[in-house]
Amino acid sequence: MTALELARRGARVVLACRSRERGEAAAFDLRQESGNNEVIFMALDLASLASVQAFATAFLSSEPRLDVLIHNAGISSCGRTRETFNLLLRVNHVGPFLLTHLLLPRLRSCAPSRVVIVSSAAHRRGRLDFTRLDCPVVGWQQELRAYADSKLANVLFARELATQLEGTGVTCYAAHPGPVNSELFLRHLPGWLRPILRPLAWLVLRAPQGGAQTPLYCALQEGIEPLSGRYFANCHVEEVSPAARDDQAAQRLWKATKKLAGLAPGDDDDDPDEEPEPEDPRAPSSQSAPSPEKTTVSGPSHSYQGSQDLSKLTQRRIQVKDEPTP
Repeated sequence: MTALELARRGARVVLACRSRERGEAAAFDLRQESGNNEVIFMALDLASLASVQAFATAFLSSEPRLDVLIHNAGISSCGRTRETFNLLLRVNHVGPFLLTHLLLPRLRSCAPSRVVIVSSAAHRRGRLDFTRLDCPVVGWQQELRAYADSKLANVLFARELATQLEGTGVTCYAAHPGPVNSELFLRHLPGWLRPILRPLAWLVLRAPQGGAQTPLYCALQEGIEPLSGRYFANCHVEEVSPAARDDQAAQRLWKATKKLAGLAPGDDDDDPDEEPEPEDPRAPSSQSAPSPEKTTVSGPSHSYQGSQDLSKLTQRRIQVKDEPTP
């Protein structure tokens, strides 16, 4: 829904998805529905640092502009995959962190530009343990905790990124889409339980169109540049938990994430015109964000209209990843 609205406004949209089959099908549907042929698919598996680096290389060689980078992909469970690292943190935070770092030179050259990180109110339950940040996650209780921790990491990342990019013309925002009716959690429930909960989800959760409104607001609304680094919900700034306002924790997380992403300690001081070259310290993984199924909008939704002047947006190269995070 985020990509659809951007395409309707005339943007060039790059869908960065793990599944080629589903990603290309989604891009085709978006082109048909929006009437905009400038919607393309590019492969990206956030669980693999090598895939992130390959995507960035391909994107930078083929796309001359990047005006808005929206980190929308996410997972809530490790599923049947067993990795030697924290898969939820890798997909929800470390992968997006590395991708942002690799694309920053292009964002700077296209300033004013924006980074939107889809977070969640679940960040309020997060408590980062830096001694076990990348430990494997086992069991549903650990997964719930790891998910909340990754969403807290999203908010702290936006906060510290805003500090690092002050004065560059690149602004960033953490966006909570609200409780959205998607496959993010339902796909991990037992098969017998899904038919019971799915009708309930249609009644009490937002349709994806409604969930896309706050990320779209952060991507398109004029005049919110002074609010860079803040957390948005329901299209306005909302206060975050004390843990999400801890600047020392944000700086510590930044350094720890650079290490997990295979970035050298001094990479923040690189020339903005040079592309950093991180190394992947781990073997690539095939697990990343699942693509959501199509969901029928169950009721009316107030769409974010944004600025009436779309002349700036028409020539933008906007990258969107394909999954909503509730």
